[in-house]
Amino acid sequence: MAKLIIKLINNVAKVINGDQAIGDQLKVAFLPNYRVATLEVICPGTDLSEQLSTAGKEASGTGNMKFMMNGAITIGTLDGANIEIREEVGADNFFMFGLTSDAVEMLRGCYEPLSIVSGDDDLQRVIALLKNGHFNLFEPGLFDPVVSSILSPHDPWMTAADFRSFVDAQQRVASAYQDRDLWTRMSIINSACSYKFSTDRTIRDYNEEIWHLQPIPINAD
Repeated sequence: MAKLIIKLINNVAKVINGDQAIGDQLKVAFLPNYRVATLEVICPGTDLSEQLSTAGKEASGTGNMKFMMNGAITIGTLDGANIEIREEVGADNFFMFGLTSDAVEMLRGCYEPLSIVSGDDDLQRVIALLKNGHFNLFEPGLFDPVVSSILSPHDPWMTAADFRSFVDAQQRVASAYQDRDLWTRMSIINSACSYKFSTDRTIRDYNEEIWHLQPIPINAD
């Protein structure tokens, strides 16, 4: 499934990047062999850090901390490091969307994605594009497993459940981005509040809560 999703991303990129009506206004790129050296290039030029994990699924999320330190504003669920980031910067400087981890657990066993899709025109259009082969004209049925996963009541990620909230949050992002002064202030606040995520503080907390080791003094001589 992961490889199929990567394939879908690249196919979507071909359609969007080749659309003359869109031109240079929007480009989609999938970066292969993603690693620290790549992140060092991406971080300084990023305005918005999108963290899309289903609440309760992300163990941590150190990448979003690095984006934050470089002034990017986060749009994400209350999951992993996003929780701490939002606590530090305040709700006004973070774009939250999606279910909480408690809401996700409550929904398990009674999750009905077909009902969610039927009640959302935008999501219906997304599913239709995937079903009718818009992104795989020469490979019929290629992305059927992706559609089946989204529409399955057993989807562990509950993808459809967060869709509308994500779209609405993106609208808030678009409005804020048009206000240059507001966006700049939010960016500065994110950078200024990132001090909490230093390596020294993190290791000290790990030691106090997990390892319980005796620190060794550093000999200045």
